[in-house]
Amino acid sequence: MRVMAQMAMVMNLDKCIGCHTCSVTCKQAWTNRAGTEYVWFNNVETRPGLGYPRTYEDQDEWQGGWIRKPNGRLELRAGGRWKKLLTIFSNPKLPSINDYYEPWTYDYETLLNSPQTDTFPVARPKSLISGKDMNVEWSANWDDDLGGSQEHAARDVMLKGIEDKVKLEFEQTFMFYLPRICEHCLNPSCAASCPSGAIYKREEDGIVLVDQDRCRGWRMCVSGCPYKKIYFNHKTGKAEKCTFCYPRIEVGIPTVCSETCVGRLRYIGLVLYDADKVLEAASIEDEHALYDAQRACFLDPDDPEVQRAAEQAGIPGDWIEAAKKSPVWALINRYEVALPLHPEYRTMPMVWYIPPLSPVVDVVRDTGEDAEDRVNLFAAIDTLRIPVEYLANLFTAGHTEPVDKVLKKLAAMRSYMRDINLGRDPDESIPAAVGMTGEEMYEMFRLLAIAKYSERYVIPTAHAEQAHALEELATECAVSDYGGGQQDLFGEGSGYPTPVAVENFRMLQDRQTSDTLASPSDKSSRVNLLNWDGKGTPEGLFPPRDEGGS
Repeated sequence: MRVMAQMAMVMNLDKCIGCHTCSVTCKQAWTNRAGTEYVWFNNVETRPGLGYPRTYEDQDEWQGGWIRKPNGRLELRAGGRWKKLLTIFSNPKLPSINDYYEPWTYDYETLLNSPQTDTFPVARPKSLISGKDMNVEWSANWDDDLGGSQEHAARDVMLKGIEDKVKLEFEQTFMFYLPRICEHCLNPSCAASCPSGAIYKREEDGIVLVDQDRCRGWRMCVSGCPYKKIYFNHKTGKAEKCTFCYPRIEVGIPTVCSETCVGRLRYIGLVLYDADKVLEAASIEDEHALYDAQRACFLDPDDPEVQRAAEQAGIPGDWIEAAKKSPVWALINRYEVALPLHPEYRTMPMVWYIPPLSPVVDVVRDTGEDAEDRVNLFAAIDTLRIPVEYLANLFTAGHTEPVDKVLKKLAAMRSYMRDINLGRDPDESIPAAVGMTGEEMYEMFRLLAIAKYSERYVIPTAHAEQAHALEELATECAVSDYGGGQQDLFGEGSGYPTPVAVENFRMLQDRQTSDTLASPSDKSSRVNLLNWDGKGTPEGLFPPRDEGGS
């Protein structure tokens, strides 16, 4: 058993309202530079829909992720080392700018400086790439809220095989939101695809990063990632991706997308896993068994044997304590309500999702029946407007049984908690029907519904004594036998990457945990202009006058 630690995230899709606040704040924090105009490390997709970039889930087209060969070994779907060498200067499996969208601005000068005329002036859209006039035809959320559902949602790759169960008339179809970031996989195909070894997985917390100094712009990582969460900066010639806000994580603060999430649907925590089991789990023959195989890789942090092995592996004691309190561990393995996104890609993703139950209640209520009754809810799951098969195509490689179990647990929780909230005696047969005790169901409710900040985000800080070591810690892809760490395969440009240096940890912690831009020690000397009504001169806005009046 080789114990390693991984920062992971779970998103509760029942809470997502599709406001895109996470996308906007991430954009402002990480991708507001030249060359990243079309880049969204975090985006929110409406399902059914084409996603971003368009139809990224069609791996027959984009050749992302891994496939299992007849001999049981894994191989990149896009091809092995020799194919990479043959196509290194011309990678044909890349989304075009039209699959993303051509970023644009507007000719505001014409609008603002127009003289008085009989017609209203128009600010035409202009390309941020070419600077020329353009027609806007697509964007990162063009089909948001089922916009153009007949044209776009009908082409959703996940509808393949269940078209007869899905009604796409606008007033009858289903809809839910799917926020997406990089999956920071246990078995990242992007790292294995990189000829330069520029993409690496940090050994101490599992975050996948791109070393900008080593990146040579081959763009093999873009085609290798099945989630298409690596982007190419056409200004710098480098690949960029979600960093899981690692400077924040290192000081115990959640990612920007989590911190600003209106629905509080994101949970961040540490998971301990057995690195020796990753290859075996990713190589399992039955795609339907991949979900359980990945769960089997995770280790129980309350197990004394696991704790001893973690200590021997150099994992700090406070990290082990954080793993015990991890909401991610609880939702994935204790309550078993979180599911991975597309396990069939065999990358072992570490951003998991709780599937949406909300439409079930709507369906039952529309019939005039009691929408919170357990029997009614269980029966409605089988006739959802969101077909269980669709959710299974997203989260369990098409296997409906795990999705059905999760939805029934969520339905049972609603019925059980209603009795408690109405002051009635709780019906213990409800949690028993889904294999839980009343206490477990109540604790699951607390975590999903009313958990406090410190319960949703259990993030151990990096250790100051490890600051220099953090700059050198990296691990090659678990199952890659080329690229991703071999120093001699592609010459001096390949090999073990040197990660980006960590920021000064105490200073960053003070800055990001303070209420103002000032450090906590001098808060009183600063003025919060957000509270100023614009009248007069608030105390502290200007330096005090000296005796000479200056």
